[in-house]
This record gives sequence, structure tokens and C-alpha cells, in this order.
Amino acid sequence: MFVREMPYPLFTAEYLPLFITAAESIFQLKLQLQVLHLLILLLPDPNRDTLKVLLEFLRKVVANEEKNKMSLWNVAMIVAPNLFMCKGKSVNQQEMKVTAGAAHIVRLLIKYQDILWTIPSFLIAQVRKVNEAARKSRTLDKSMKKILQKMTADKGKPERTQSDIPQGVIRVYAPQHSKISMAIQLNIHTKAGDILARFDCENRQESPVDLRRHKNSLYEVGGNIGERCLDPDTYILDVYQINPQAEWVIKPTAT
Repeated sequence: MFVREMPYPLFTAEYLPLFITAAESIFQLKLQLQVLHLLILLLPDPNRDTLKVLLEFLRKVVANEEKNKMSLWNVAMIVAPNLFMCKGKSVNQQEMKVTAGAAHIVRLLIKYQDILWTIPSFLIAQVRKVNEAARKSRTLDKSMKKILQKMTADKGKPERTQSDIPQGVIRVYAPQHSKISMAIQLNIHTKAGDILARFDCENRQESPVDLRRHKNSLYEVGGNIGERCLDPDTYILDVYQINPQAEWVIKPTAT
């Protein structure tokens, strides 16, 4: 394989020992997948893109097992030495033992490759916790200023805030559309794709321009996350309950 002839490991010299550790020291499938997920995200873009193409090819090989007699395990055993050993390096007994564990890692990479190219949910949850803690800290820092403002402010009508919007209702903004905002009542079945379809329907009635030629996505912005492009199948009520302070924006999908 051409991978074996590369001057540097596809997994990089820096992270290759960690892939081996995942094979030798971690035995729970869930933890192994989490470690592999994070390691894949840490790879340089050229390495990650090359690995993605390779894994897609290997999945096609396995899919034709009835014709080529190459099972998932057979493919993993053949590919593992090429991924975990460098060009021109002799193989000793210890490295052969490592290769057996590496074949298991390759098998996981082929079988679960679809989840490797997205940000893992447990990492997003951790980011939310960090951002929420930072937000609360900023709130405490400004507490004295708010007290002084309340002491000197007029007793007029308070400023409208996000809390004025009824529970379970979000306001979605779409600057690229003729109808730039819409209040959406959420239920347990509401998906991001449903909201996009509703905006498209409303705007097709008002404008003859076909906005579908520009691929748009719904973004979760602010609150306890920076900015996140939501998959069309995301259940919005679940995200809203996790991040009620977020804003919701429809805009072109980043490429």
C-alpha cells in the first residue's frame, strides 16, 4: 500500500503512540471510540482528509465481501501494519503484538467512520459547561453595576429580554430572506429541517426567487455555545432546553 511508503505515518509521529495506547490500554468500546474521535480531530487536515478517503474505500471493499472474500477483520489485519509502521523499519516480535491491537483499531475506524468527522456530543456538552460558567462569572462581575443602575434608573417599562418570549417559543432570524424573522412554537417533533422548510415556504409565496439554490442551515448562536451549525435532523426543543439563551439564525452553510 502507498501508505506504507509514506515518509511519515498517516497518524503522524506525534499521535501514533496514542492510537496504539487506545488499542492496548482501553478496553471499553465507548471509551475507545471517544479517544479515536478526538485523535482524528487532532490530525492535520491533509492527514485527516487522506484517512477519510482511505476508510471510505475500505468500507466499499468490506461491502463486497461475498465477491472478494475480504471480511472486515481480514481488511483490518492487512491494513494495520501499513498504518502503524514506518517505511523501511524492520518488524520485531513486540511490533507484531502491537499490530494485533492495531488491527482492532482499524476495524473500529472502518465500522464507525461516519461519527469520526463531526464534533462529538460529549465535547459539545463540555464546551457548554465552560461557556455557562464563564457567563455566570461575568454576571457576578457586573452585579454591582446592575445594582447601581437599578438605583438610578427610571421606574418605566423594563427593557424587553429573551425571557419575555413565551416558554417553548423561539424567534428565528433569516437575514437572507424577505421574511427576516419568525416566531416558532416548538414541540418534541420540531427539527431544524422543519424550520428551514417553513421559511422557504413563506418566502416562496412572497418572492419568485428560488432561495434553494443557496444551501442554508439553522445556526445556534450564543448562550452557552459560540456558534454551531445544526444538522437538519436535530430536534430543536432538546437544544433549546440545553441552551435557552441562544439565538437562532438561518444563513448560508459554511463550506
